[in-house]
Amino acid sequence: MRAHLSYTHQEMMAVVTGRELKDGELAIFGVGLSMLAGYFAQAHHAPSLRTMTEGGVYGSTPVGGLPWGIECNRISSNATSFTNAIDALGCLVASGRCDVGIIGAAEVDKYGNVNTTGIWNGEIGETYTAPKKRLTGAGGANDIASGAGRVIIMVTHELKRFSEKVSYISSPGYLEGGNARDRYGFVGGGPSAIITTLGILRPDPNTKEFELDSYYPFSSVDEIRLNTGWDLKVSPNVHVVPDPTEQELAALRKVDETGMLRKN
Repeated sequence: MRAHLSYTHQEMMAVVTGRELKDGELAIFGVGLSMLAGYFAQAHHAPSLRTMTEGGVYGSTPVGGLPWGIECNRISSNATSFTNAIDALGCLVASGRCDVGIIGAAEVDKYGNVNTTGIWNGEIGETYTAPKKRLTGAGGANDIASGAGRVIIMVTHELKRFSEKVSYISSPGYLEGGNARDRYGFVGGGPSAIITTLGILRPDPNTKEFELDSYYPFSSVDEIRLNTGWDLKVSPNVHVVPDPTEQELAALRKVDETGMLRKN
């Protein structure tokens, strides 16, 4: 029997996200947990994963720990190509060449729409009103959500972050559901998973409403539903996600060698 491994909720989320990436794909991500997940995948099971950042740093691996920014020396010193956001987002992503992107969310709804712009008191309405709390903005996430072949959303699983309908769409998921993305002509395929600190949600193939696909050894279906702001449907095949292996944790922590993202 394998001994229990100690890992944090964020590490679990990064490992599970990294498992979604396949060898040989072209992947784009920003700093933080999305970058940790991407470079973990490259270090563990996808050595030919082609990586780039929103700032146009292509084909690099972190040196001396995770970078603080998308063009930090830790990520640019050994890059194959060091260009700019226009090349990364305006050319590779917008043209549909990017296979997968990883983005974060301050707020996400049942159709995978992401808000990183602000928090309002209820509906914004037709006349603009300032948010009660302004967030960091979309950055390159809107481009990734619009153009990448598929998108993985990483988010802490808290009730305040999971709304039936986001107050502002910073980065589009499936909009109002169904075939809405097709009607608006998006190049990208939309979000394939919402991976959280408690489990994995995936979209229904027809309605595009996200439902619970799986949960972690330390979470439960009831806990996840209590922390979701809509009546979360549960897949009939819902299952427990395996713990990270010793090899996965070793690869993950080699990427995050300073431990800056090793939080609960």
